[in-house]
Amino acid sequence: MVNGATDPVGVHHIGITVRDADRSAGFWSALLDVEPLWRKRLTGRYLGGVTGYPGIQLEAAFVGFPNGVILEILEYQTDDKTPNPTATANPGNVHICLEVVDADSMREKAISLGAKPVSTSVIEVTEGPNAGARACYLRDPDGITFEFFQRP
Repeated sequence: MVNGATDPVGVHHIGITVRDADRSAGFWSALLDVEPLWRKRLTGRYLGGVTGYPGIQLEAAFVGFPNGVILEILEYQTDDKTPNPTATANPGNVHICLEVVDADSMREKAISLGAKPVSTSVIEVTEGPNAGARACYLRDPDGITFEFFQRP
């Protein structure tokens, strides 16, 4: 059904699970040069039904991307946590791609804020639909992969 009641209307947010919500909100806010939209401890009973963790509480922050999509940062208040393997080849691994004007300067800024580079530098895309673009992968302080993408 096109434009019907069951069709998606857009991306509301991208959620990431982190070890420390304050640290991550600070990293992403500094990287994007924005203040967090919202920061709170979530305690609602509905959270257990949504997340599958009955009685869970979450430290949460919203940081806005320039296009209006929200980065939802969640720190689950439980001892039952195991970090995911960060290798981008692992099934289930995702990355966040940010379109930028200057990938080199954004890469350096991210590294200065504590990001770990995956790519040795900003790389030129030499084929496919993005030929001529420039891109690089990095990981935030929790190992979440993100990409800077600079159009040709």
